[in-house]
Amino acid sequence: MRRQGEKIAMLTAYDATFAAIEDAAGVDCILVGDSLGMVCQGKTSTVGVSLDEMVYHTRCVAKGLEKADGAALLVADLPFGSYHQSRDQAMASSVRLMEAGAQMIKLEGGDWTTEVVQFLVERGVPVCGHLGLTPQTVSALGGFRVQGKDDDGAAKLMRDAKALEAAGASLLVLEMIPAKLAADLTSQMQTCATIGIGAGSGTAGQVLVMHDMLGINIGRMPKFVRNFMSDTDSVLAAFSAYVQAVKDGTFPEDARHSW
Repeated sequence: MRRQGEKIAMLTAYDATFAAIEDAAGVDCILVGDSLGMVCQGKTSTVGVSLDEMVYHTRCVAKGLEKADGAALLVADLPFGSYHQSRDQAMASSVRLMEAGAQMIKLEGGDWTTEVVQFLVERGVPVCGHLGLTPQTVSALGGFRVQGKDDDGAAKLMRDAKALEAAGASLLVLEMIPAKLAADLTSQMQTCATIGIGAGSGTAGQVLVMHDMLGINIGRMPKFVRNFMSDTDSVLAAFSAYVQAVKDGTFPEDARHSW
């Protein structure tokens, strides 16, 4: 899709029913995010979500796609603490998610994760990276703040992205970084497709948390979110409108949804 210039539409899902509806709406990738800790469990961050819980929700989403004969790529998050100790721990955790139905795993972090990424890819585990605002380590970043705003931060993001690509990552989520930086980074990626969230329109695709884009979150609505339910009369129509907006480039609007 990236080579053909078609934008990639990704959304989160945490259960069978919403996964099937997203697939019917044409969502390309479904992410079982550890964001479930916030939107499903009421936590204040993603820290505390267990691997067992991620396996459960991944299995639910996979069953929904199976029943719907779905085509969406199923990506699942490795939660905090499930890949940090060693490459072997990361592999064991990834196996559990893939046995539950994941077709790709996602992990957060820059250069320190590259050995893990390469280890997984060499053993048949497709990997999605995650740079910029990394929610699992938000406390170390000083809160939910835009990353890569100064020259040093931007240079580090660029180095980390290239290192993850070289290690074999197939997708790379870029969260809350300046739109120009995300576009520049995307243009330099050769084999890895970028997925933006609060990173402007210059990425190869977009992702949002499902509850946010339906306008049913219980916290503060992030700047980079658009409520797709407000102009539609069904969840299916909202998902379809999101996919269409990503594909035709009308979402996100850099002046409104990015930095």
